[in-house]
Amino acid sequence: MAMAEKKKTAGKKAVQETISTQEAAAGKEAPLPTLEEGFAMLDEITRTLGEENITLEKAFSEYKKGMDLLRICNEQIDRIEKQVLVLNEEGGLDEF
Repeated sequence: MAMAEKKKTAGKKAVQETISTQEAAAGKEAPLPTLEEGFAMLDEITRTLGEENITLEKAFSEYKKGMDLLRICNEQIDRIEKQVLVLNEEGGLDEF
């Protein structure tokens, strides 16, 4: 990963964490990422965990974030599966 790309990624993470912290302090719940955003975040966490110079504390922190994010993604997939629509005989849509 190029140095500029690493800085961009680190900056994006810092912004997301800052927004989440500010919303939590204001009593607001942080918006859930889309499924695609969640997968991209999981990919970044996986890359971070694969770094040679990662500290044990950082590894545990990233692992926990990844497991929480995986739970959110699984819940979103479950919701989407339940919303599969099937055309009925009259051309309308019914939940499957």
